[in-house]
Amino acid sequence: MPDPRFLQIHFLAPYTAALLNRDDAGLAKRLPYGGTLRTRVSSQCLKRHWRLADDPHALIRIAGATDAFRSRETIDRKVLADLTEVDEAVLKPIREALLVAVYGDKGADKKSRQTLLLGEVEVAYLATEAKRLAAEAAGDGKAAQEIAKDWLKTHKANLKALSEGAKMPGGLTGALFGRMVTSDPRANIDAPVHVAHAFTVHAEEAESDYFIAADDLAREEDTGADTIQETELTSGLFYGYVVVDIPGLIANLGGDAALAGEVLHNLLYLIAEVSPGAKLGSTAPYSRASFLLVEAGDRQPRTLAEAFRDACAASTAPAVAQLTAHLAALDAAYATGETRRVMTLANADVPGAERGSLADLAGFVRTLPAQLSESAA
Repeated sequence: MPDPRFLQIHFLAPYTAALLNRDDAGLAKRLPYGGTLRTRVSSQCLKRHWRLADDPHALIRIAGATDAFRSRETIDRKVLADLTEVDEAVLKPIREALLVAVYGDKGADKKSRQTLLLGEVEVAYLATEAKRLAAEAAGDGKAAQEIAKDWLKTHKANLKALSEGAKMPGGLTGALFGRMVTSDPRANIDAPVHVAHAFTVHAEEAESDYFIAADDLAREEDTGADTIQETELTSGLFYGYVVVDIPGLIANLGGDAALAGEVLHNLLYLIAEVSPGAKLGSTAPYSRASFLLVEAGDRQPRTLAEAFRDACAASTAPAVAQLTAHLAALDAAYATGETRRVMTLANADVPGAERGSLADLAGFVRTLPAQLSESAA
């Protein structure tokens, strides 16, 4: 087996009469591919549902994981939450200093702030500093201004210093999906988990759904609907692709290969079982992957999206057939030798892949970080 530097995850997931991911006009997101318009689910949508899933395999339930908060209001809602009784004259300069330190020179204006991910350890540090500064001011507003000014000289544009030495400064979310801080590039975190936009393997299947709302208290002389609306509904079999840079993941987790294994285990369950989607009450867009292929190897990853450049039938079996044919062609041309495991509802073999259940595949990916660490030792 080659060193498992990269984990590649391919999945097919079916949905019927749903609106999984909308654009600014309220319509399903789309993608032209191979001369055919497809329905699309953005990578941002997929990642958000995986990281926030209330699930037995939720990422935050992993022992050793720390939380993170993506917001423009973390200072007010988290850092200063316990300082509500501090005099406003004292709190105001401290708040402004914290906002500038975290969000940059224009941080005092909410509209100018970047929606920034802050890890639990960073929030805790800032909260401790805020309490300390407030205590030093001792109720004196002018003293608070000077104290906050002096503190800001040390911490301005230096978010990295807030969590120096922390195992996961941006929480588990930052360790997986990265963080970009335009006001302080030193605080950036490279994302080891790379997620492609999912798209239907066939031409889009969409319709405009006309519906009404009836007035339960209408009188006999009242006719017609109380409300008339339209929404778009789509159906489709989506191909999705995820790559994990395992050395990068281990590094972001402070070198903890065992924790990295647990993360991969749970992430695979989330990819297979957690559905993205809005309109839950009216469409129940809950599904699970009908096909899941994982590959571990040491060569540059490559998507299998090319298998569906020519749109195929909207069914798992023909989609798997096209994917396996393309995979066999790649194997013949490149012979990269990835180790593979597959879970499939279609009765078809995948080149070089051992079949198993989702639990089997999750158990396999859990071992990869430890294998990589042992081979590097």
